[in-house]
Amino acid sequence: MKFEVRDVPPRTAWALEQAGVHPLLARLFAARGVASADDLDDGLARLLPPAQLKGTHEAAVLLADAIAAGRKLCFVADYDCDGATACAVGIRGLKLLGAPHVDYLVPDRVVDGYGLTPPIAERVAARGADLLITVDNGIASVDGVAAARAAGLQVLVTDHHLPGDTLPASDVTVNPNQPGCSFESKSLAGVGVMFYVLLALRAELRARGAFDAAAQPRLDALLPLVALGTVADVVRLDANNRRLVAQGLRRIRAGQMPAGLAALFAVAGRDARKASTFDFGFALGPRINAAGRLADMTLGIELLLTDDAARADELARTLDGINRERREIEGGMREQALSIAEGLFDPAAEPPAALCVFDPEFHEGVVGIVAARLKDKLHRPTFVFAPSGAEGRGHELKGSGRSIPGFHLRDALDLVAKRHPGVLIKFGGHAMAAGCTIAEEHFEVFEQALQQVATEWLDAATLTRRLATDGPLPAEYRRPDVVDTLHQAVWGQGFAAPVFNEEVEVLGQRLVGEKHLALKLRHQGQPVDGIWFGHTEPLPPRAHLAFRLEADEWQGVRRVRLLVEGLAG
Repeated sequence: MKFEVRDVPPRTAWALEQAGVHPLLARLFAARGVASADDLDDGLARLLPPAQLKGTHEAAVLLADAIAAGRKLCFVADYDCDGATACAVGIRGLKLLGAPHVDYLVPDRVVDGYGLTPPIAERVAARGADLLITVDNGIASVDGVAAARAAGLQVLVTDHHLPGDTLPASDVTVNPNQPGCSFESKSLAGVGVMFYVLLALRAELRARGAFDAAAQPRLDALLPLVALGTVADVVRLDANNRRLVAQGLRRIRAGQMPAGLAALFAVAGRDARKASTFDFGFALGPRINAAGRLADMTLGIELLLTDDAARADELARTLDGINRERREIEGGMREQALSIAEGLFDPAAEPPAALCVFDPEFHEGVVGIVAARLKDKLHRPTFVFAPSGAEGRGHELKGSGRSIPGFHLRDALDLVAKRHPGVLIKFGGHAMAAGCTIAEEHFEVFEQALQQVATEWLDAATLTRRLATDGPLPAEYRRPDVVDTLHQAVWGQGFAAPVFNEEVEVLGQRLVGEKHLALKLRHQGQPVDGIWFGHTEPLPPRAHLAFRLEADEWQGVRRVRLLVEGLAG
């Protein structure tokens, strides 16, 4: 692994420190492109205006007219955490703004697949809906939107995924990535898009005299859900997204959150008063995602919609149990997938430029997580496939891919589709994560085609595992209160949490739980504990490590521990 220390513009760091930013944070923020203290202002007034987001005004008019006419609205959500939070935000927000009839439907991952399909459109129409609203999907649902409109439904598409060559013929589309949209934050999550539509709708209703500015509904109560969905979807935390997340965290720490979020914090054993982006990404998000992977995302959405603490506790415990089952399935699949992947190349040689793994026993709900684990271990764009569980589609494989920096996965799939017409039944996604469906008989063709694209696009430098770090950690900052300060900041995709690197002395090491390396280290002349999760190889007496900071408590004493991320080499 090669460590690359981030450049810190000294004048910027100094200016941030002079503006009152903690000296260590000033250095970290400057290295991540923060130009001034003004960039750190997370006030709601600093959010990008909804008018910049193409389609929000038209969406607001469509929704305001529907509310005035008492029409029935129905959401079609995606089955991940972003989709679930977007659906909950939409339903809660529309009810706050006076919508009398709001329903929702979540596609089944196995039976329906992803997005708004014609059968789902027909089911929405059969429920008596007048207006269909997609959240976190729809930009690629050309046939589904056409079927909905043919059934007499109005259609509002709210999405953030990259569009294909053909856009759906919806009544209105709101997507920062659609052609002609000047919205600066192209990384807005699906839940963020829905929140912006609600802001525009409130402004439209205010203009129509439904309420004045003093009496208007408080949509900021939805920000905890917006923050969770944004972090869980691993979208880039640009300045606008960081403001949304910061506002959500602020409310959660103050105890202002839906009952479902409070219940999730409780079952995960996390303290909501100290909520962080790590809680969203590694505790709450996975428990909601587990419902969509192994059961029914209706459980997750109901949790986010309920205001009954007892019901929230019951649902949170159910999701916690499903997540435990997911972890068990994932563990077995991960070991099998790694064995298959390592069998594709000589142990003494480098892995191929891209990896494709399939086993008939794999579960399609967990292929994305396993692909991410393989990508992390082997540092290659990776697809993992499982048989489709849909009736009559046992010959199809459902694949989920994860990529490395420098390899745009969706663009790669697009090129494979052009070079090999008919191999990809459908596909979609982002630069770093994508999904596709293929016939089992085409697996080898797909594997070879993806490897060919990867061979053309990737060079030795890109295929070398690199870790961006923040250099040495000054010993005076190795304190629990500094760790707390770091954890309170908003970190995530595109605004990475701090990782330091330097040479330390290894005083002792032992295996714990048979798969983690517990360490006794000397850092800048002082002893400190460390742990390297998922690593069993012993370290040399002196090791150049990359590490994060954690504050743990033992017998009433708080101390800092180093969480090792990698070894230079």
